[in-house]
Amino acid sequence: MKLVVLSDLHGDVTALDALAPAVAGADVVLLAGDLTHFGREAAAAEVVGAVRRINPAVLAVPGNCDRPEAAAWLERSGLGLDGRCEVRHGIAFIGAGGSIPCPGRTPNERTEEVLADRLESARRGVPAGIPVVLLVHQPPLGSPADMAGGGTHVGSTAVRDAVRACRPVLCACGHIHESRCAESWEGAWVVNPGPLREGHYGVVRIESGAIVEAAVR
Repeated sequence: MKLVVLSDLHGDVTALDALAPAVAGADVVLLAGDLTHFGREAAAAEVVGAVRRINPAVLAVPGNCDRPEAAAWLERSGLGLDGRCEVRHGIAFIGAGGSIPCPGRTPNERTEEVLADRLESARRGVPAGIPVVLLVHQPPLGSPADMAGGGTHVGSTAVRDAVRACRPVLCACGHIHESRCAESWEGAWVVNPGPLREGHYGVVRIESGAIVEAAVR
């Protein structure tokens, strides 16, 4: 199975043209939040539609810059993973959107407790004995994906605890633009591709329930 991870589009899909061959070749495209730049339903539909015209196999979570209307549209569309599980190709995809509070106020922030509740709701839907992929916007605390520009870890304890509890093969995230990575951490591969609007994306290949390739480009 090939996964392509896109994050932090912020309403700008101009880079998709150059990435179209990679996106089209994925079994599933994961959108790790901030699809819009403070946009609502129409903005989310436009961005997701641009991706789905290349590859319709999309799963997504909202980011902190996606307004509640955008998050609600994702849920209604059946593409959103916030607080739920979907099995594709023998892999359980679970997710949680939004972020913990930011230095500047954004429209889709959550407490650690709410984020933990959404993650637990998603985990309850996982069938026994199959690999798990975790899709979040906020990276886990202390991981290679959550290092802010000043060198401080700014991730979520709830996401960290979920990684430790459900042992996913992959934690795909975004949010911290400068902390691009594809590294093994706490028994999982953590992939933060960096912002799509700068042309960045992640590629992950899973064979027999294990990751055989993880890279950011």
